[in-house]
Amino acid sequence: MTLIRPTPGVAPVPGPGVGRAVAVLVLVALGALIPLLGPSTALHRTGEAAAPGVEGVTLLRTALFAALCVQVGELFVDRLARSLPGAPAERPRGWSPYAAGVGFVAALGLASVVATGNLVPDSVDQIDVGGLYASRDGRLALLEVNAFAVAGLCALSRRPGTQVWPLAALVVAEALRAHPPTEHTPLVGAGLTLVHLTGAALWVGGLVQVLRTVRRWGGTATGAALLGRYARVAALLLGAITATGIWSTLRRMPPETVLDQLTDTAYGRVLLAKVLLVAAVALLALWARIRLRRAADPLTACAPARSEVVVLGVVVAVSGLLTALPLPIRW
Repeated sequence: MTLIRPTPGVAPVPGPGVGRAVAVLVLVALGALIPLLGPSTALHRTGEAAAPGVEGVTLLRTALFAALCVQVGELFVDRLARSLPGAPAERPRGWSPYAAGVGFVAALGLASVVATGNLVPDSVDQIDVGGLYASRDGRLALLEVNAFAVAGLCALSRRPGTQVWPLAALVVAEALRAHPPTEHTPLVGAGLTLVHLTGAALWVGGLVQVLRTVRRWGGTATGAALLGRYARVAALLLGAITATGIWSTLRRMPPETVLDQLTDTAYGRVLLAKVLLVAAVALLALWARIRLRRAADPLTACAPARSEVVVLGVVVAVSGLLTALPLPIRW
């Protein structure tokens, strides 16, 4: 066997496997830093007080949202792939059972916080499991725990598509949890969150699964067709996410106070960071779409799409932080 020696003074070009490993490490590092440092940074000099254990709650919510994205994305892309004529039967190994496990643990942790009066329990004795049935937040927390458990069982069954029902129940529970009855027009807020969260899960999880499927298919023309079909749906999802996000913001921050609250409140600061990240994601998505249409090899669009996944991972962590911070005051 002849060994090819590298040219002296020229650094070897990293292979795609190295690039993916670096991207995963960066994503994990950012995902860990946001729950750890995000709350204190966002609350700095705002005069607001964070709830006890905000770092842990942020981490749990990030894990819950990530698990939801993975499961929804697999269902979504599997349906897209089956609708393509001549699509290969091969699919990447499913991550849904593992995601359901992660989501179950995260939902269980959040339920334990609710069971102790929204305080982080120091011991098991402090957790009042029976008390969960006595409050609206407790019942919703139990619904999310059970939804992940059932979704995991469905993922392991012969009909994994049935996951859609417990996952739908989970999204509804999360939308209702975010808008208690004491809020002004809570059903409107819950409806906006329902559309926003569903669109985000389809977008984030769908992109991850599309890239895994294209890689599994080995760069075939069908892979480019799948990526193109996803891109068309993703454009609609981005529009829905943007519209519901703006509407939700104006419900919590009246137009005349938005600019002040974006810099003077913790919620506003994190929301601004999320908007900037989503704008960066939109630019990466546009770059990928241009490559998909104009490049000699449409699958070169996978390069900006992989970067898009990394930034979307940060967006998920920032969204987890956003749900753990005190809501802005309606001035």
